[in-house]
Amino acid sequence: MKYTLRALSALMAYPSEELQAHIGAVREALHGEAELPPDALARLEPLFDAFASQDLFDLQAHYCELFDSSRALSLHLFEHVHGDGRQRGQAMIDLGQAYLARGFMMREAELPDYLPMFLEFLSILPQEEAEEWLSQPAHVLEALEQRLTERKTDYAGVLHALLHLSKRRPSTGNVQDLPDYRDPATPDEIDRAWEDAPINFNAPLGETTEPSTLMTRLRAAQRDARDHAKGG
Repeated sequence: MKYTLRALSALMAYPSEELQAHIGAVREALHGEAELPPDALARLEPLFDAFASQDLFDLQAHYCELFDSSRALSLHLFEHVHGDGRQRGQAMIDLGQAYLARGFMMREAELPDYLPMFLEFLSILPQEEAEEWLSQPAHVLEALEQRLTERKTDYAGVLHALLHLSKRRPSTGNVQDLPDYRDPATPDEIDRAWEDAPINFNAPLGETTEPSTLMTRLRAAQRDARDHAKGG
């Protein structure tokens, strides 16, 4: 499954000249490993066609319009469950330490919960363990798929593929518990929405974070969101 995860990671990353030049190889990797059923592969074809036919600038503009301008479509997983809460910083520290404990070094200046980074990490794990890790944020992936489908973008096919690989379809309640962000309308609102608390990734390596621990944090964040909504 590692090549499938790496291929999907590449598709969810910012469109680059290198990716566009090798989009055929990404497609071949997905078909060659055959981890996805024909319907899931078919849903990816429009995205492959876009990379093969569209100008790179247009691909990048569409990507930024989706993922960089909308908090509801953030590719940072913990954004959807912790928001701006302090738990988000600790959850990312734990995830970053789990990467280090398994010998995965982050090569890019990105946060550990960035979806393409998370998929790269999963690609180095044994398949059963990778499936377990991928199943934990399934409710976040489901919400992203729904929101991307509503926007009629081909990227929804990537989230559909990830949900298939996770082998777990989240309950409707878990998806509905996630914050339904109103996208900021003014420059000041945008600045406030994306302010992040400082995070120390050089903290001492403690106990290894396991999938069950990550899921506990995700579920706790859902309860916090529900309590906040009731109190507000």
